[in-house]
Amino acid sequence: MVETQYLDWNNSIEILNKAYEADLFVIIIGPKGTGKTSLVRDFAKNKNINLESINFSLRTRESHLIGTKTLTDGTVSFDEGLLIKSMKRGDMLYLDEINSAEADVLLRLDEALDHRRQIVLKESTGEVIKAKDGWFVVATINPLSHSGTKELPPQLLSRFPVRIRLEYPPESIELEIVKKHVSGNHDSGNHDSEIIQAIKLANTLRQAAAVEELFYSPSLRETIAFAKLLDKGMSPKKVAEIVFGNVYTQWGDIEYQKVSDIITSMFGN
Repeated sequence: MVETQYLDWNNSIEILNKAYEADLFVIIIGPKGTGKTSLVRDFAKNKNINLESINFSLRTRESHLIGTKTLTDGTVSFDEGLLIKSMKRGDMLYLDEINSAEADVLLRLDEALDHRRQIVLKESTGEVIKAKDGWFVVATINPLSHSGTKELPPQLLSRFPVRIRLEYPPESIELEIVKKHVSGNHDSGNHDSEIIQAIKLANTLRQAAAVEELFYSPSLRETIAFAKLLDKGMSPKKVAEIVFGNVYTQWGDIEYQKVSDIITSMFGN
């Protein structure tokens, strides 16, 4: 497995640094697969900050954030959730895909994220937990076009006054990112033209999805996967079909054929 470092093509690390120094929480907005999580992990690693992460979904409950009572050998105790742990330690807390969470979960988060940086532990002793100095919170949200997402309440959105917009990078930057993930069993430089073609394909499909001509928008993960399979000796056309084309079969033959025709026009028969 290749260990890679986030390629900071739009100065996001600098913005995170300034926000951290100013004690301001950050929200990163952008589609899936644009490197939001890699950005956060690299920032925490470079700062040598302990990182706690919560990935939100409809199944995320208050107990995941706050904690739950447990009974062991007749003794009742309270297992703290990640929100409480991070506040007490002054860790960095990463709230991934926060706009997929249910309203009751967001309400408890809002309590902790206001200017007081504290929360009442009503599930246990009623103790007031106050965040340790240095507690830093970064959240990500996906566009509302993504399944399962919803609009964040304005008061919660206001808790994150620093906003980073992370879109797909320019083609030359995406090529550089992709090549950082290829193992190099073959000379990846020999594949630059094919990878560039795959990036152009991905951008074509992204643009079609943006105007709802297609149901799915490929991410950086797909262009990275294309390069990795290409690096193993597969033909560019076959890899394009596997990585980019086949997923569209779930929306039926017409959708699949539209993408298949685009692939053929770009990679040949």
